[in-house]
Amino acid sequence: MKKIVLILFVAGLTLSSCATFNKEALIQGGLQAAQAATVTDSEIRAYVSQYIAQLDATNTVLPENNTYTKRLRKITSGINSIGGVPLNFKVYKTSEVNAFACADGSVRVYTGLMDLMTDDEILGVIGHEIGHVAKNHTRKQLQNAILTSAARTGLSAAGGTIAALSQSELGAIGEAALNAKYSRSQETEADDYAYTYLKSTGKSPVALMKGLQKLQSLEGGNSSSSSLVSNLFSSHPDTQSRVNRVAKKLRADGLIQ
Repeated sequence: MKKIVLILFVAGLTLSSCATFNKEALIQGGLQAAQAATVTDSEIRAYVSQYIAQLDATNTVLPENNTYTKRLRKITSGINSIGGVPLNFKVYKTSEVNAFACADGSVRVYTGLMDLMTDDEILGVIGHEIGHVAKNHTRKQLQNAILTSAARTGLSAAGGTIAALSQSELGAIGEAALNAKYSRSQETEADDYAYTYLKSTGKSPVALMKGLQKLQSLEGGNSSSSSLVSNLFSSHPDTQSRVNRVAKKLRADGLIQ
């Protein structure tokens, strides 16, 4: 961390003769980099909550009396919090096949996903996304995004674009966190969390495998259908490997042959 701040400081010395250099922005970037390592959970939730508010405002959020919302309320009945953080569920009207959960407890499910899957399969997806929050994967991604934004703020100080970057910084951090690519081990942990989560709610974890298989069929289908599939469950390992792994767990539990 000291190295990152030092680089930003040295950059300030090198660029100090430039007429467009913004020292204040550079210092702010260095401070952000230093603070990112010690950012608290409550601060991260505050960052995310502001971004989610913006995201909700730019998407079509279906009202409580909508059929999709009523269905989601039924699916998530009794699911109130994760790690002491209250959960709030909303439905986005879009053909995209996606869902996500954030560190502030926001869970968003797309109508495209709900059209594709059964209730139990949707619960498996939600369990997977909540798993990323429970295992602190989303926290680490946001922390990295804060560091990246801080570095960009400092290095862009000589380009005359720092004002625009500062105004969009929160959105950039939030977007980077929501579009994060998780590692193989993180995806495996989230799959395991969803598997156990389904069992804990009295649902069969077979639904997790079937949900993965449906996503895989879209990925391998025509371009119009595959383009609707987000990065959900499709980073690394590949979806087939994940199907195989879940199937192995199901066989070990005697749930499939």
